Parts: sequence; structure tokens; C-alpha cells
Amino acid sequence: MKGKVKNKSSITKKLFIITFIVFVAFLISTLIVQSLFFEKLYIGKKKNDLKVGIEKFKTEYNKAETNEKALSLIEEYEDSYNIKIIIDDKLNKVRLSTVQPKNRTDLYKFRELTDFIKRWNENLKPPDTVEIKPGTTNIIMKKGEMDNRYLIGIIPLNVGEKTIYSISSLQPVNEAVSVIERLYMYFFIGAIFLTIFLALIFSNMIVKPLLKINKAATKMAQLDFTEKCEVNSKDEIGNVAASLNFLSENLDFALSSLKEANAKLEEDIEKERKLEKMRKEFVAAVSHELKTPISLIDGYAIGLKDDIFEGEEKDYYLDIISDEARKMGNLVSDMLDLSHIESGLYNLNKEEFDITELISFTLRKYEHHIAEKGVALEVSLLERTRVYADLNRMEQVITNFITNALRYVNEQGIIKVSMIDRETSIFIEVENTGEHIPQDELSKIWDKFYKIDKSRNRKLGGTGIGLSIVKNILMLHNYPFGVENTEIGVKFYFAIPKRI
Repeated sequence: MKGKVKNKSSITKKLFIITFIVFVAFLISTLIVQSLFFEKLYIGKKKNDLKVGIEKFKTEYNKAETNEKALSLIEEYEDSYNIKIIIDDKLNKVRLSTVQPKNRTDLYKFRELTDFIKRWNENLKPPDTVEIKPGTTNIIMKKGEMDNRYLIGIIPLNVGEKTIYSISSLQPVNEAVSVIERLYMYFFIGAIFLTIFLALIFSNMIVKPLLKINKAATKMAQLDFTEKCEVNSKDEIGNVAASLNFLSENLDFALSSLKEANAKLEEDIEKERKLEKMRKEFVAAVSHELKTPISLIDGYAIGLKDDIFEGEEKDYYLDIISDEARKMGNLVSDMLDLSHIESGLYNLNKEEFDITELISFTLRKYEHHIAEKGVALEVSLLERTRVYADLNRMEQVITNFITNALRYVNEQGIIKVSMIDRETSIFIEVENTGEHIPQDELSKIWDKFYKIDKSRNRKLGGTGIGLSIVKNILMLHNYPFGVENTEIGVKFYFAIPKRI
């Protein structure tokens, strides 16, 4: 993936190289600067220190009243500034100095300074030395024995033609630079270990958070917003991690909302397709159901009008017209009833009644039809069972189950009507012997105008919307219901919760 952060070892290697280069450049530049300017800085500082020292000494010397005090002052300044001081009087040829040098270095300084004063008084001055003016200080660099170098300070006194001479030795600067170069080698080795240590620190401080951010960003690129950046630092990296988490949450919310909206849209589209299909099927079913009776009524009415039928034949066809008109009326009535229930505006008229008595009453209405068809009726009802429901609609449900069983029971078959007490509910079942319903059509028989007999044979009767009305009535009551194939045939059932 483009823009992907490299692995940890690569970043650590880069950090190591960058840190190492920075340290090496710093050490080399420092070494070069010291090699070029250390000697000049050192000599400049020594000159400044010598000048300041002898000028302060001059001020103190002018206040001294006796030679003893002057000698004490000279000794004090020699110790403080590590110099050698001689006061020379050209007129009287008198030199004032400490009597005896304290060590070999002081002896060398004394000899060098004495020799310099002699040459100075004989006008054998160094070529780069200007004339001494009263109140000014000259600092001269002189090379002495064993290649030692000295700084000589010359400051005239305002009285008595006296001049203050001071000498300060310069340590070998080359040796100091050599020592520094050797020391820098140790620094260089130490810098390598320090670089490794800093690289590990940078890896922990910078690389790990970046890897976490990259991992979360990679998951986000794959539309996976479960990964969070666990970076708790308060710096810029922490702010980036917090912003990435915030972005992840917003994208997750937006994507979830989009998925929900898309799912709802697909659901609405699918629902619209189903409604359109149902409308087409409804129109086709209604047309099919009305086509035959209308054709019969029209044909027989024309025949009667033309006096084609007479006597008993005329009465027969009049009965057919009346029967077909009644069927059409029942169909229209059922369609209006179903439409009213499905509209959502229908309110159940609930009351308390005995469901056992209602089933017995409904069965008595169909005793003649059952006997006429030669079907055995097996009834197993519970004793008085009070329920709270819409009595008329429950009668419609029971009637539909019984007529449906009568319609599809086989010849010399059995219809079983049962009430079963099962814990919290009373199950009412109507079972008939006969052919099974195909398994893939069990859930479809509740649809409007759905018939197992695809030819819609009118001999079986029914409008095709009875079970759809039953389904809506039971759903309004919140009663579980269903249909299943049994060992002997088909069973329809629904359950009424017990009243507590």
C-alpha cells in the first residue's frame, strides 16, 4: 500500500545513522575549531589576564610607602597571577624584585625577564614593539630557552622614570591540542554507544507510536474501524493519534449509518417489488375468481332472455345464476373484510367468553356437511375455558379451519378437533386426513389467493383469501399460529395464552 510506514528496524537504522552523523559532525567541527583557534584564544586570554594583573598591581604599588611593602605586594601578585615582576629605575639603575625565585620555573622567568630588561634598556627592542607611552600597557611575546614562549608586560609608572616589567610563561599549546585530540577519540567511541542508546530511545518514543498509527490507518483503509491508536503522549504524535481515533469513530458512525440507510433502502425496494408482485397476483387472482361466475351469469342470463330454457331447466339455471352471484358477493365481502383488517385501523372488540362453547356451536353448524361427505369427526375439548378475545373474529377463525378441513379431507376420512392444555397456553387444533402440503408451500398458504391447486378448481370451493384473513386476525390478537404436515394429513392450529 502506498504511503505505508516502513518497519521498525528500518526506521531505527535511519535514526541511528542520523544521530551518528550529527554526533560525528559535532565532534569533528569542534576539533577543527579548537585546532584552528585554540592557540589564539589561549594566548589572547593570557595577554588579557597579564594586562589586568599588572595594571591592578600598578594601582596598588603607587600606594605602597616603603620598599618592604612593595616587595610584599610583588610577591602577592606573583603568587596570584603566576607571573614574575621586576620594577626597573633607569636613572638610579635600581631593580626591585623578590630576592630569590621559588622554583625552576620562576628562575627561568627571572632570567628571561632580566635579559629582556637589559636589551630593552639598550634599545634592542623586538621589531613589533611600539614606544612606551606613560599610562599605557604593552604586552610582548618572546621566545626563550628550550623553545618556551613568554608574555612580557611593560607598563611605565608616572613617577621616577620607573617601569614595571612582568613575565608569564605560555604552556605548550600543541601538547594541549594533542591531548584534546586523544580525548576526542574517546568521545568518538562513546558517541557510538550513545547513538545506539538514543536510537533505542527514539525507537520507543517515536517509532512505536508511528507503527500503532500506521496499523490503525491500514485497518481504516480496509474499512475496519475497530483498531484504536493507544498513544497517550501529549505531544504532536499523541494529537495525531487522537485525531485518527476521532476520524475513525466518525467514519465508523458514517459508514454504519450509510449501511443502515442502504439496508433500509434495499428493504424498501424489496418490499416495493413484493407489493408490486402482490398487486399483479391480486389482480390476476381477482380476475380469475370473477371471470368464471361473470361468464356463467352472462351466458345463462342471455339464454333465459332468449327463452332457450323452459320448465325445470329454467329454474336450474336460475339457481346457478343465484349461486354464482352469492359466491361473487362472498368474494367481495371477504376482500373488503381483509382490506379493513390489513389497513391497521381495525380495532378488536374483545370480551370474555367460553372458547369451548364457541367451538361446539361452530361444529354443530357443519354437522350436516360433515355427515353428507361421510367424514368421521373426532372432538376432544377441554371443559369450560374462558378467554379474552374478539368473539366474532375467533368464530371466523374456527369456521375457516373447519371448512378448510372439510374441503381437503379425503373420502371416508377423519377430521379431528382438539383443545390441548400446554403450560401457559391453550392450543386449538384442526387436523384432517388427506394429502400433505408440499414443504416449500407451507408458509405460502397464508398469502392472498394462494391455492395449492394451481388450476384453481372451483369444485373445491373457497375464495382463496380465507387463510389470509385468519392470519391477520390471529396477528392482531398476538396469538401464535401455524400449519404442519402430520402422519395422517395436515393440521392447522393456534394458541391462546391462559388468563392469569
